[in-house]
Amino acid sequence: MEFYQKLFSLQQEIEAISKESKNPFFKSNYADINQLLKHLKPLLKKYKLVIIQPIEQHEVYAIIQDVESKEKIFSSIKLPDTNDPQKIGSAITYYRRYNVISLLGLECEDDDGNIASNRKVNNKNQYKF
Repeated sequence: MEFYQKLFSLQQEIEAISKESKNPFFKSNYADINQLLKHLKPLLKKYKLVIIQPIEQHEVYAIIQDVESKEKIFSSIKLPDTNDPQKIGSAITYYRRYNVISLLGLECEDDDGNIASNRKVNNKNQYKF
């Protein structure tokens, strides 16, 4: 199976991921990066794809690579310019999650973003993958 066929097939099999982590500041729920990867790992294995997420030159990368053909796609987001380790750590975690969501073209509802911008959120219990 070709690389993009594998990605397409993987996208067709992704089901809803429950939002089990809580953000007390915004009083919302979200699926953290560990939940997302736990949900994706069986499908990645099935299609012989791997996700790696290095940090290089002040950017957080997500790379999805075909183990067989070595073809890959990637996305990166520049880290904020700060010396605050807590803010950098939070940004890394947040960017890791959204890089994977973006690369796989997954649909999700961003409760944190919606609440921060005063938008109403309809379904607070699941990402729609």
